[in-house]
Amino acid sequence: MSEQGFRRFRRRSAPADAMPFAADDGSSQPSLSPAAAAPAQLPATLPEPWDRIRQVPFDAAAQAQARLPLVSRFRADPAAKSFDLLRTRLLHTLKARGWKRVAVTAPAAGCGTTFSAVNLALSLARVPDSRTILMDMNFRRPGAARAVGMTAPGGLAGFLSGRGQLEDQLLRPLPTLAVGLNSAADQDAAEILQGRSCAGVLEDMMLRLDPDTALFDLPPVLEHDDTAAFLPQVDGVLLVADGTSTTAAQLAACEKMLAGHTQMLGVVLNRARKADSPLN
Repeated sequence: MSEQGFRRFRRRSAPADAMPFAADDGSSQPSLSPAAAAPAQLPATLPEPWDRIRQVPFDAAAQAQARLPLVSRFRADPAAKSFDLLRTRLLHTLKARGWKRVAVTAPAAGCGTTFSAVNLALSLARVPDSRTILMDMNFRRPGAARAVGMTAPGGLAGFLSGRGQLEDQLLRPLPTLAVGLNSAADQDAAEILQGRSCAGVLEDMMLRLDPDTALFDLPPVLEHDDTAAFLPQVDGVLLVADGTSTTAAQLAACEKMLAGHTQMLGVVLNRARKADSPLN
């Protein structure tokens, strides 16, 4: 049989979707059906978890009403330069030790913990190609939402108990900053912070978002046991002292309480007095 006759025979006997064809060298190879010949359609790639967090820009009017100076608005202020210096020193320490989680607390209420945590987070977020998370874990007096002029999506307690989604709870006021805001006080704060679900939720958050630094704004060390309950979840503590009221005895008491549980990364002196008026 000639090659031409062989081809006619195969066309009559073979199904259309499995029809072979003859190669130029006379060899026979399987043909491709139209469906098989078309390039495969790969599923669309979903954005990574960080990019799925809703972006909500700062509300300038709400920030002004809060009357809390933020370094993002006062770049030339000496306080902004102080937070940049604190940021750089903190990053060096964390990188050297492979740490990411930092608690920000104080000996007593009114020392400026939220002010320090928010401004430090804003300073960290200005580092190019970085990721910073700020979590308001002060269930006694949540204040981060008011400080940044934003509305919390819901109660943080539910999220930490495993009843909420990461993308629904966190917001991104800046491309490099995600914030977990709290909408209401909760007197069961210590129980929430030391629960197994809280540890699991935070571990999942760190794995999925892969931040460079995570800051946790916590209640005063000497007034509640919330911070002590949360210490296993952090690598170190920044202690905020009020230069007009914090005493050396209070700092010593905080250091004693933290010893053996986590590392003291340093003391941030807020409302610092002049050199001729030393801290008590």
